[in-house]
Amino acid sequence: MLFEIEKISCDFLYCQYYGNHCIGKGYQMDLHSNSQISISDASEKLDVSLDTIRRWEKKGLIKAHRSANGHRYFDKKELDRLIAKNSGKGDVGYKVLKSKKKSGYTVVELFAGAGGLALGLDNAGLECNLLVEIDKRAVETLRINRPKWNVIDDDIANVDFKKINADVVAGGFPCQAFSYAGKRMGFEDTRGTLFFEYARAVKEIKPKVILGENVKGLEKHDNGRTLSTMLDVLDELGYNVAYKVLRAQYFDVAQKRERLVIFGIRKDLKHHIAFPKEQNYTVSIREALREVPQAEGQKYTPDKKKIMQLIPEGGYWRDLPLSLQKKYMGASFHLGGGKTGMARRLSWDEPSLTLTCNPAQKQTERCHPSETRPLNVREYARIQSFPDDWNFCGSTAAQYKQIGNAVPVNLGYHIGKAIIAMLSGSYDEKSLLVLEHRLI
Repeated sequence: MLFEIEKISCDFLYCQYYGNHCIGKGYQMDLHSNSQISISDASEKLDVSLDTIRRWEKKGLIKAHRSANGHRYFDKKELDRLIAKNSGKGDVGYKVLKSKKKSGYTVVELFAGAGGLALGLDNAGLECNLLVEIDKRAVETLRINRPKWNVIDDDIANVDFKKINADVVAGGFPCQAFSYAGKRMGFEDTRGTLFFEYARAVKEIKPKVILGENVKGLEKHDNGRTLSTMLDVLDELGYNVAYKVLRAQYFDVAQKRERLVIFGIRKDLKHHIAFPKEQNYTVSIREALREVPQAEGQKYTPDKKKIMQLIPEGGYWRDLPLSLQKKYMGASFHLGGGKTGMARRLSWDEPSLTLTCNPAQKQTERCHPSETRPLNVREYARIQSFPDDWNFCGSTAAQYKQIGNAVPVNLGYHIGKAIIAMLSGSYDEKSLLVLEHRLI
Protein backbone atom coordinates (compact mmCIF):
# COMPACT_ATOMS: atom_id res chain seq x y z
CA MET A 1 0.00 0.00 0.00
CA LEU A 2 1.43 3.36 -1.04
CA PHE A 3 1.50 6.47 1.10
CA GLU A 4 1.60 10.12 0.20
CA ILE A 5 3.41 12.07 2.88
CA GLU A 6 1.34 15.13 3.76
CA LYS A 7 3.60 16.32 6.54
CA ILE A 8 6.72 15.04 8.23
CA SER A 9 6.87 16.39 11.77
CA CYS A 10 10.52 15.55 12.13
CA ASP A 11 13.98 16.20 10.77
CA PHE A 12 13.65 13.91 7.73
CA LEU A 13 14.66 15.91 4.69
CA TYR A 14 12.24 13.90 2.61
CA CYS A 15 10.43 10.59 2.64
CA GLN A 16 11.25 8.45 -0.36
CA TYR A 17 9.13 5.68 -1.83
CA TYR A 18 10.78 2.30 -1.80
CA GLY A 19 8.25 -0.11 -3.22
CA ASN A 20 5.41 0.30 -0.74
CA HIS A 21 7.61 1.48 2.08
CA CYS A 22 8.42 4.87 3.51
CA ILE A 23 12.11 5.47 4.10
CA GLY A 24 13.43 8.52 5.94
CA LYS A 25 16.51 9.94 4.25
CA GLY A 26 18.75 12.76 5.45
CA TYR A 27 17.82 15.57 7.80
CA GLN A 28 16.14 18.92 7.57
CA MET A 29 16.21 22.02 9.68
CA ASP A 30 14.19 25.20 9.61
CA LEU A 31 16.90 27.27 8.01
CA HIS A 32 14.97 30.48 8.66
CA SER A 33 15.03 29.85 12.40
CA ASN A 34 17.26 31.97 14.61
CA SER A 35 18.51 28.76 16.26
CA GLN A 36 20.42 27.65 13.14
CA ILE A 37 23.78 29.00 11.99
CA SER A 38 26.11 28.30 9.09
CA ILE A 39 29.41 26.42 9.32
CA SER A 40 31.37 29.68 9.04
CA ASP A 41 29.39 31.23 11.91
CA ALA A 42 29.86 28.01 13.90
CA SER A 43 33.61 28.23 13.31
CA GLU A 44 33.66 31.81 14.59
CA LYS A 45 31.42 31.01 17.57
CA LEU A 46 33.64 28.09 18.65
CA ASP A 47 36.86 29.87 17.70
CA VAL A 48 38.08 26.88 15.69
CA SER A 49 38.84 26.29 12.02
CA LEU A 50 36.35 25.05 9.44
CA ASP A 51 38.38 21.83 9.19
CA THR A 52 37.96 21.28 12.94
CA ILE A 53 34.19 21.69 12.61
CA ARG A 54 34.15 19.17 9.76
CA ARG A 55 36.31 16.76 11.79
CA TRP A 56 33.93 17.01 14.76
CA GLU A 57 31.02 16.29 12.44
CA LYS A 58 32.82 13.26 11.01
CA LYS A 59 33.53 12.02 14.53
CA GLY A 60 29.87 12.35 15.46
CA LEU A 61 30.48 14.96 18.14
CA ILE A 62 28.13 17.42 16.47
CA LYS A 63 25.39 17.05 13.87
CA ALA A 64 25.49 18.96 10.59
CA HIS A 65 22.22 19.54 8.78
CA ARG A 66 22.10 20.26 5.08
CA SER A 67 20.20 22.91 3.17
CA ALA A 68 18.78 22.18 -0.29
CA ASN A 69 22.01 23.44 -1.87
CA GLY A 70 24.17 21.18 0.33
CA HIS A 71 25.44 23.83 2.76
CA ARG A 72 26.05 22.77 6.36
CA TYR A 73 24.02 24.32 9.18
CA PHE A 74 24.27 23.74 12.91
CA ASP A 75 22.00 24.10 15.93
CA LYS A 76 23.05 26.87 18.31
CA LYS A 77 22.03 24.97 21.44
CA GLU A 78 24.11 22.01 20.35
CA LEU A 79 27.09 24.29 19.75
CA ASP A 80 26.65 25.84 23.20
CA ARG A 81 26.72 22.36 24.75
CA LEU A 82 29.88 21.50 22.85
CA ILE A 83 31.55 24.75 23.93
CA ALA A 84 30.68 24.01 27.56
CA LYS A 85 31.90 20.41 27.25
CA ASN A 86 35.19 21.53 25.70
CA SER A 87 35.71 23.88 28.64
CA GLY A 88 35.05 21.08 31.13
CA LYS A 89 31.69 22.44 32.25
CA GLY A 90 29.25 20.74 29.91
CA ASP A 91 28.82 17.18 31.14
CA VAL A 92 25.26 16.01 30.58
CA GLY A 93 25.78 13.19 33.06
CA TYR A 94 25.60 9.46 32.40
CA LYS A 95 22.53 7.62 33.62
CA VAL A 96 20.48 4.57 32.72
CA LEU A 97 17.12 5.99 31.67
CA LYS A 98 14.01 4.60 33.33
CA SER A 99 10.36 5.61 33.33
CA LYS A 100 8.48 5.67 36.64
CA LYS A 101 5.23 4.27 35.24
CA LYS A 102 4.26 1.23 33.20
CA SER A 103 2.24 1.56 30.02
CA GLY A 104 0.38 -1.75 30.29
CA TYR A 105 1.57 -2.81 26.82
CA THR A 106 3.32 -6.16 26.39
CA VAL A 107 6.27 -7.32 24.28
CA VAL A 108 7.55 -10.60 22.87
CA GLU A 109 11.25 -10.35 22.01
CA LEU A 110 12.99 -12.81 19.72
CA PHE A 111 16.80 -13.28 19.60
CA ALA A 112 16.89 -11.55 23.00
CA GLY A 113 20.62 -11.99 23.70
CA ALA A 114 21.79 -10.62 27.05
CA GLY A 115 18.77 -8.33 27.38
CA GLY A 116 19.90 -4.90 26.18
CA LEU A 117 16.79 -4.23 24.10
CA ALA A 118 14.46 -6.00 26.54
CA LEU A 119 15.78 -3.96 29.48
CA GLY A 120 15.53 -0.73 27.49
CA LEU A 121 11.91 -1.48 26.52
CA ASP A 122 11.15 -2.45 30.12
CA ASN A 123 12.69 0.78 31.39
CA ALA A 124 10.52 2.71 28.94
CA GLY A 125 7.37 1.22 30.47
CA LEU A 126 6.69 -1.88 28.37
CA GLU A 127 6.29 -5.34 29.88
CA CYS A 128 8.35 -8.20 28.45
CA ASN A 129 6.09 -11.24 28.76
CA LEU A 130 8.19 -13.61 26.60
CA LEU A 131 11.80 -13.73 25.41
CA VAL A 132 13.34 -16.32 23.08
CA GLU A 133 17.10 -16.96 23.04
CA ILE A 134 19.21 -19.97 22.07
CA ASP A 135 22.62 -19.01 23.50
CA LYS A 136 22.98 -20.77 26.87
CA ARG A 137 25.11 -18.07 28.54
CA ALA A 138 22.81 -15.27 27.40
CA VAL A 139 19.82 -17.23 28.75
CA GLU A 140 21.59 -17.55 32.12
CA THR A 141 22.21 -13.79 32.07
CA LEU A 142 18.52 -13.07 31.42
CA ARG A 143 17.32 -15.44 34.13
CA ILE A 144 19.75 -14.33 36.84
CA ASN A 145 18.89 -10.66 36.33
CA ARG A 146 15.14 -11.00 35.75
CA PRO A 147 13.93 -14.25 37.33
CA LYS A 148 10.28 -13.33 36.63
CA TRP A 149 10.80 -12.96 32.89
CA ASN A 150 9.50 -15.88 30.82
CA VAL A 151 12.58 -16.95 28.84
CA ILE A 152 12.37 -19.79 26.32
CA ASP A 153 15.75 -21.47 25.90
CA ASP A 154 15.33 -23.04 22.45
CA ASP A 155 15.73 -22.65 18.72
CA ILE A 156 13.08 -20.18 17.59
CA ALA A 157 12.01 -22.64 14.88
CA ASN A 158 10.68 -24.92 17.63
CA VAL A 159 8.51 -22.23 19.29
CA ASP A 160 4.77 -22.14 18.60
CA PHE A 161 3.44 -18.57 18.88
CA LYS A 162 -0.21 -19.25 17.95
CA LYS A 163 -1.55 -19.01 21.51
CA ILE A 164 0.58 -16.03 22.54
CA ASN A 165 -0.85 -12.53 22.86
CA ALA A 166 1.30 -9.38 22.82
CA ASP A 167 1.03 -5.78 21.70
CA VAL A 168 4.56 -5.80 20.26
CA VAL A 169 6.85 -8.31 18.58
CA ALA A 170 10.49 -7.23 18.58
CA GLY A 171 13.62 -8.90 17.30
CA GLY A 172 17.11 -8.36 15.97
CA PHE A 173 17.08 -11.02 13.28
CA PRO A 174 20.44 -11.71 11.57
CA CYS A 175 21.17 -10.30 8.13
CA GLN A 176 20.84 -13.23 5.70
CA ALA A 177 20.57 -13.21 1.90
CA PHE A 178 17.60 -14.83 0.22
CA SER A 179 17.53 -17.09 -2.87
CA TYR A 180 15.50 -15.00 -5.29
CA ALA A 181 15.38 -17.09 -8.46
CA GLY A 182 14.38 -13.96 -10.35
CA LYS A 183 11.07 -13.34 -8.60
CA ARG A 184 9.46 -11.02 -6.09
CA MET A 185 9.46 -12.90 -2.81
CA GLY A 186 6.67 -13.41 -0.32
CA PHE A 187 6.48 -14.78 3.23
CA GLU A 188 6.80 -18.48 2.30
CA ASP A 189 9.77 -17.79 0.03
CA THR A 190 11.87 -16.65 3.01
CA ARG A 191 11.53 -20.04 4.72
CA GLY A 192 14.81 -21.36 6.07
CA THR A 193 16.06 -17.98 7.30
CA LEU A 194 15.81 -16.48 10.77
CA PHE A 195 13.86 -13.57 9.30
CA PHE A 196 11.22 -16.13 8.31
CA GLU A 197 10.95 -17.18 11.97
CA TYR A 198 10.57 -13.52 12.99
CA ALA A 199 7.88 -13.04 10.32
CA ARG A 200 6.18 -16.28 11.40
CA ALA A 201 5.97 -14.98 14.97
CA VAL A 202 4.43 -11.75 13.64
CA LYS A 203 1.93 -13.73 11.55
CA GLU A 204 0.90 -15.98 14.46
CA ILE A 205 0.79 -13.33 17.22
CA LYS A 206 -0.60 -10.48 15.09
CA PRO A 207 0.74 -7.70 17.35
CA LYS A 208 -0.27 -4.07 16.94
CA VAL A 209 3.33 -2.88 16.47
CA ILE A 210 6.42 -4.67 15.19
CA LEU A 211 10.06 -3.74 15.72
CA GLY A 212 12.99 -5.14 13.78
CA GLU A 213 16.56 -3.99 14.33
CA ASN A 214 19.78 -4.80 12.55
CA VAL A 215 23.13 -3.44 11.51
CA LYS A 216 23.22 -0.37 9.28
CA GLY A 217 24.68 -2.54 6.52
CA LEU A 218 21.31 -4.25 6.04
CA GLU A 219 20.23 -1.22 4.01
CA LYS A 220 22.71 -2.09 1.25
CA HIS A 221 22.98 -5.85 1.80
CA ASP A 222 22.72 -7.67 -1.53
CA ASN A 223 22.25 -4.31 -3.27
CA GLY A 224 19.24 -3.53 -1.09
CA ARG A 225 17.27 -6.61 -2.10
CA THR A 226 17.45 -8.21 1.35
CA LEU A 227 15.82 -5.25 3.09
CA SER A 228 13.33 -4.78 0.26
CA THR A 229 12.23 -8.40 0.63
CA MET A 230 11.81 -8.02 4.38
CA LEU A 231 9.68 -4.90 3.95
CA ASP A 232 7.57 -6.60 1.26
CA VAL A 233 6.92 -9.57 3.55
CA LEU A 234 5.90 -7.36 6.49
CA ASP A 235 3.60 -5.42 4.16
CA GLU A 236 2.09 -8.73 3.00
CA LEU A 237 1.46 -9.65 6.64
CA GLY A 238 -0.65 -6.53 7.11
CA TYR A 239 1.72 -3.82 8.40
CA ASN A 240 2.56 -0.31 7.28
CA VAL A 241 6.34 -0.11 7.65
CA ALA A 242 9.17 2.41 7.65
CA TYR A 243 12.81 2.25 8.63
CA LYS A 244 15.50 4.60 9.82
CA VAL A 245 19.14 4.35 10.90
CA LEU A 246 19.47 5.49 14.53
CA ARG A 247 22.80 6.80 15.85
CA ALA A 248 23.25 5.68 19.44
CA GLN A 249 25.55 8.54 20.46
CA TYR A 250 22.55 10.90 20.20
CA PHE A 251 20.39 8.67 22.42
CA ASP A 252 22.20 8.85 25.77
CA VAL A 253 24.75 6.17 24.82
CA ALA A 254 28.50 6.85 25.11
CA GLN A 255 29.16 5.06 21.85
CA LYS A 256 29.09 5.66 18.11
CA ARG A 257 26.87 2.78 17.09
CA GLU A 258 24.39 2.78 14.23
CA ARG A 259 21.39 0.45 14.09
CA LEU A 260 18.78 0.14 11.38
CA VAL A 261 15.34 0.12 12.99
CA ILE A 262 12.19 -1.07 11.23
CA PHE A 263 8.84 -0.07 12.69
CA GLY A 264 5.51 -1.45 11.54
CA ILE A 265 1.94 -0.69 12.60
CA ARG A 266 -0.93 -3.06 11.85
CA LYS A 267 -2.92 -1.49 9.01
CA ASP A 268 -6.30 -1.61 10.74
CA LEU A 269 -5.07 0.69 13.54
CA LYS A 270 -4.59 3.82 11.38
CA HIS A 271 -1.85 5.10 13.72
CA HIS A 272 1.24 6.98 12.60
CA ILE A 273 4.77 5.59 12.67
CA ALA A 274 7.13 7.60 14.87
CA PHE A 275 10.88 7.35 15.43
CA PRO A 276 12.75 8.72 18.46
CA LYS A 277 14.29 12.11 17.79
CA GLU A 278 18.04 12.58 18.25
CA GLN A 279 19.16 14.57 21.29
CA ASN A 280 21.33 17.68 20.86
CA TYR A 281 24.19 16.29 22.98
CA THR A 282 26.47 13.28 23.30
CA VAL A 283 27.78 11.41 26.35
CA SER A 284 31.56 11.03 26.59
CA ILE A 285 33.52 8.03 27.82
CA ARG A 286 34.65 10.17 30.75
CA GLU A 287 31.04 10.63 31.86
CA ALA A 288 30.08 7.00 31.28
CA LEU A 289 33.06 5.50 33.14
CA ARG A 290 32.99 7.78 36.17
CA GLU A 291 33.22 5.56 39.29
CA VAL A 292 32.82 2.41 37.20
CA PRO A 293 33.20 -0.80 39.29
CA GLN A 294 36.35 -2.89 39.02
CA ALA A 295 36.05 -5.92 36.76
CA GLU A 296 37.86 -8.65 34.89
CA GLY A 297 39.11 -7.95 31.40
CA GLN A 298 41.40 -9.10 28.65
CA LYS A 299 45.10 -8.32 28.81
CA TYR A 300 47.62 -7.50 26.12
CA THR A 301 50.61 -9.65 25.35
CA PRO A 302 53.92 -7.98 26.30
CA ASP A 303 54.64 -7.15 22.64
CA LYS A 304 51.18 -5.71 22.05
CA LYS A 305 51.40 -3.64 25.22
CA LYS A 306 54.69 -2.09 24.07
CA ILE A 307 52.99 -1.00 20.84
CA MET A 308 49.89 0.38 22.54
CA GLN A 309 51.95 2.35 25.07
CA LEU A 310 53.15 4.48 22.15
CA ILE A 311 49.62 5.41 21.04
CA PRO A 312 48.32 8.73 22.45
CA GLU A 313 44.76 9.26 23.65
CA GLY A 314 42.47 9.21 20.62
CA GLY A 315 45.29 7.96 18.41
CA TYR A 316 45.84 4.85 16.29
CA TRP A 317 48.51 3.02 14.32
CA ARG A 318 49.50 6.06 12.23
CA ASP A 319 50.82 7.65 15.44
CA LEU A 320 53.55 5.00 15.61
CA PRO A 321 57.04 5.57 14.13
CA LEU A 322 57.05 4.53 10.46
CA SER A 323 59.17 1.43 11.08
CA LEU A 324 56.73 0.21 13.75
CA GLN A 325 53.75 1.04 11.54
CA LYS A 326 55.09 -1.32 8.88
CA LYS A 327 55.96 -4.02 11.39
CA TYR A 328 52.63 -3.87 13.22
CA MET A 329 50.43 -3.60 10.15
CA GLY A 330 52.26 -6.14 8.02
CA ALA A 331 50.68 -6.54 4.58
CA SER A 332 47.81 -4.27 5.62
CA PHE A 333 50.19 -1.30 5.61
CA HIS A 334 50.16 -1.24 1.80
CA LEU A 335 46.40 -1.70 1.42
CA GLY A 336 43.93 1.13 0.92
CA GLY A 337 41.51 2.48 3.52
CA GLY A 338 42.14 4.29 6.75
CA LYS A 339 42.06 1.19 9.00
CA THR A 340 41.38 3.59 11.86
CA GLY A 341 40.31 0.83 14.25
CA MET A 342 43.76 -0.75 14.35
CA ALA A 343 45.93 0.00 17.41
CA ARG A 344 43.22 2.44 18.46
CA ARG A 345 43.19 4.14 21.85
CA LEU A 346 39.87 5.75 22.76
CA SER A 347 39.42 9.39 23.80
CA TRP A 348 38.06 10.47 27.19
CA ASP A 349 36.04 13.37 25.80
CA GLU A 350 34.27 11.54 22.97
CA PRO A 351 31.82 8.66 22.76
CA SER A 352 33.49 5.29 22.23
CA LEU A 353 33.80 3.71 18.83
CA THR A 354 31.39 0.81 18.24
CA LEU A 355 32.04 -2.01 20.70
CA THR A 356 32.59 -5.44 19.18
CA CYS A 357 32.62 -8.91 20.75
CA ASN A 358 36.31 -8.58 21.61
CA PRO A 359 38.04 -5.35 22.72
CA ALA A 360 41.49 -6.53 21.63
CA GLN A 361 40.83 -7.60 18.05
CA LYS A 362 43.48 -6.16 15.76
CA GLN A 363 40.96 -4.64 13.34
CA THR A 364 38.75 -3.09 16.04
CA GLU A 365 41.03 -2.21 18.96
CA ARG A 366 39.29 -0.62 21.97
CA CYS A 367 42.12 0.45 24.27
CA HIS A 368 41.36 2.37 27.47
CA PRO A 369 41.91 6.14 27.03
CA SER A 370 44.73 6.45 29.59
CA GLU A 371 45.61 2.94 30.79
CA THR A 372 47.34 0.57 28.40
CA ARG A 373 44.83 -2.27 28.43
CA PRO A 374 41.60 -3.23 26.67
CA LEU A 375 38.34 -1.98 28.16
CA ASN A 376 37.16 -4.39 30.86
CA VAL A 377 33.74 -6.04 31.13
CA ARG A 378 32.09 -3.40 33.36
CA GLU A 379 33.46 -0.59 31.20
CA TYR A 380 32.00 -2.36 28.19
CA ALA A 381 28.66 -2.62 29.98
CA ARG A 382 28.65 1.07 30.99
CA ILE A 383 29.34 2.13 27.41
CA GLN A 384 26.41 -0.04 26.31
CA SER A 385 24.37 1.69 29.11
CA PHE A 386 23.74 -1.46 31.13
CA PRO A 387 23.27 -0.77 34.85
CA ASP A 388 26.08 -1.86 37.16
CA ASP A 389 23.86 -4.48 38.80
CA TRP A 390 23.19 -6.26 35.49
CA ASN A 391 25.42 -9.31 35.73
CA PHE A 392 26.70 -11.33 32.80
CA CYS A 393 27.22 -15.10 32.96
CA GLY A 394 29.98 -17.25 31.51
CA SER A 395 33.67 -16.70 30.84
CA THR A 396 35.15 -13.25 30.32
CA ALA A 397 35.09 -13.88 26.55
CA ALA A 398 31.42 -14.90 26.74
CA GLN A 399 30.60 -11.74 28.70
CA TYR A 400 32.33 -9.50 26.14
CA LYS A 401 30.39 -11.26 23.38
CA GLN A 402 27.04 -10.78 25.12
CA ILE A 403 27.68 -7.09 25.76
CA GLY A 404 29.15 -6.41 22.32
CA ASN A 405 26.15 -7.99 20.58
CA ALA A 406 23.56 -6.14 22.66
CA VAL A 407 21.37 -3.21 21.71
CA PRO A 408 22.43 -0.33 24.00
CA VAL A 409 19.93 -0.15 26.86
CA ASN A 410 19.30 3.60 26.56
CA LEU A 411 18.75 3.30 22.81
CA GLY A 412 16.20 0.60 23.63
CA TYR A 413 14.56 3.03 26.07
CA HIS A 414 14.10 5.69 23.38
CA ILE A 415 12.79 3.06 20.94
CA GLY A 416 10.38 1.88 23.64
CA LYS A 417 9.02 5.40 24.17
CA ALA A 418 8.32 5.65 20.43
CA ILE A 419 6.53 2.29 20.50
CA ILE A 420 4.33 3.39 23.40
CA ALA A 421 3.40 6.53 21.46
CA MET A 422 2.47 4.45 18.41
CA LEU A 423 0.35 2.10 20.49
CA SER A 424 -1.47 4.87 22.35
CA GLY A 425 -1.76 7.24 19.40
CA SER A 426 -0.38 10.04 21.59
CA TYR A 427 2.72 11.70 20.14
CA ASP A 428 5.13 14.17 21.72
CA GLU A 429 6.65 15.87 18.70
CA LYS A 430 9.45 17.33 20.83
CA SER A 431 10.90 13.86 21.26
CA LEU A 432 9.49 12.00 18.25
CA LEU A 433 9.79 12.14 14.47
CA VAL A 434 6.19 11.52 13.43
CA LEU A 435 5.32 10.37 9.91
CA GLU A 436 1.89 11.72 9.03
CA HIS A 437 0.36 10.27 5.89
CA ARG A 438 -2.81 9.64 3.97
CA LEU A 439 -3.59 6.71 1.72
CA ILE A 440 -3.62 7.23 -2.06
